[in-house]
Amino acid sequence: MARLVEPLVIVLAGPTASGKTSLSLHLAERFGGEIVSCDSVAVYRDMEIGTAKPDKADRERLPHHLIDVVDPTENYTAGDYSRDARAALSAIVARGHLPIITGGTGLYLRALVDGLFAGPQRSESLRERLKLSDKRRGPGWLYKVLMRLDPKSAERIHPNDKPKLIRALEVCIAAKQPMSQVWEQGRDALKGFRILRVGLEPDRDCLYQRINRRAAEMFQNGLVEETRLLLEKYGEARPFDSLGYKQARSLLSGDLRETDAIALAQQGHRNYAKRQLTWFRREPEMYWLHGFGDEQRIRQKAIGMVEEAVC
Repeated sequence: MARLVEPLVIVLAGPTASGKTSLSLHLAERFGGEIVSCDSVAVYRDMEIGTAKPDKADRERLPHHLIDVVDPTENYTAGDYSRDARAALSAIVARGHLPIITGGTGLYLRALVDGLFAGPQRSESLRERLKLSDKRRGPGWLYKVLMRLDPKSAERIHPNDKPKLIRALEVCIAAKQPMSQVWEQGRDALKGFRILRVGLEPDRDCLYQRINRRAAEMFQNGLVEETRLLLEKYGEARPFDSLGYKQARSLLSGDLRETDAIALAQQGHRNYAKRQLTWFRREPEMYWLHGFGDEQRIRQKAIGMVEEAVC
């Protein structure tokens, strides 16, 4: 009896501005694919310019999933993403199409593929105490505490990433053991699919030039006005602290001049690209393509890899 071959899923990862969207569209058209976004900001409605979502024409031309899922005021977690993305994968395969997971949010990808640990529930009171402690003790305090309680998790979290630091400390305190230990207990890995992981790693200087250009274009294309409208519609919301929007808010409040806001956004995106590459280099069985996703030679290499995996 012939062995049933599990359906293929393409994972297309890489740093911001590396051309993931362009390559995903090309592969989707070539292989009858549907795109599953893996971006923690693109899930929010009305956030267009600062998220670099595929434009509406591309989203109408090819099916996209996990974009514009919730309002910015709603809480959407990696666990929510894992559940919704797995449902999308099953539906895409049922239609006889190829799922292409595209994006740069490493935690979302890990939640989808490896599953999440059965950690303690979110505790608003504990989070508030941690935030108050951080405010009293000053910069770096949360990271120092996490280094003491769970150095393994601290190594994977940027010292300035307060949301992740707070969640890690919340788990350590509530579970009474390091989050890195809880993480290994009872994760529900994705089953029933073959996964081809493709990573984009362009030349660093060229990547930074693109990042700088794209960040500046966001401001030129109306990021500040979009941010103003978002604040009027939703008020304060956590996603408005994401890169680009945070600097646009400072410009609106008069805390920054436009040139400084753009420079800070560019620097923030460059730093984010470094962290993304560090994260994705830890992913197992990642096939790296050294170039941008809109380069013809990279497209041809990716097509060859998918053709080989499909056979």
